[in-house]
Amino acid sequence: MAIKFQYNKTSLQHLEKQLKVRVRTLPIIKNKESALRMEVKKCKDDLKELEARLEENISKYDSMFALWNEFDPTLVKVTDVHLDVRKIAGTRIPVLDKVDFEVAPFSLFNSPKWYYDGIDILRGLAEAAILCEFTRAKLGLLEKARKKTTQKVNLFEKVQIPGYEDAIRKIKRFMEDEENLSKSSQKILKSLLEKRENEKEAEL
Repeated sequence: MAIKFQYNKTSLQHLEKQLKVRVRTLPIIKNKESALRMEVKKCKDDLKELEARLEENISKYDSMFALWNEFDPTLVKVTDVHLDVRKIAGTRIPVLDKVDFEVAPFSLFNSPKWYYDGIDILRGLAEAAILCEFTRAKLGLLEKARKKTTQKVNLFEKVQIPGYEDAIRKIKRFMEDEENLSKSSQKILKSLLEKRENEKEAEL
């Protein structure tokens, strides 16, 4: 990224101000990136654990496959999913608070005794599956935020800060050269004037 500047004091002050802001902000962004990196790792571990637990629970009830054929899955319905929002390293992340279920009325006399257990199992599995989905969504948001923060760290560290430093160096060098040139010109002018004065005096 080319830094636009002019060879004058105003431009130099502006660039120094911009550089100071970036140098001061860089450690904050680096801390944010580090925190997000840790959260991403934690979220990946959580998701792995949740998926394994869900698979385990599903396979646990595979043996009851014949019984599930008698069960009416429309008895249990998810009516609402309550969300909360938490800030993780400055990023708003939705968090699953609770899941509301509605159980349709059924005949206690005409249904098998294990129906109540079946409803509990189904609710548990549905809740676990929803939690898995939310953890996946949370991971996606965290990874997106971490990527964005890493890009900003790289932009500041590898592009903008060196760019501003280089521009400041160029302006300072130019101004020093200009000052030296001005001093040299003054010296030459002074010696010329002195020479003329001496010549006049010699003539007199």
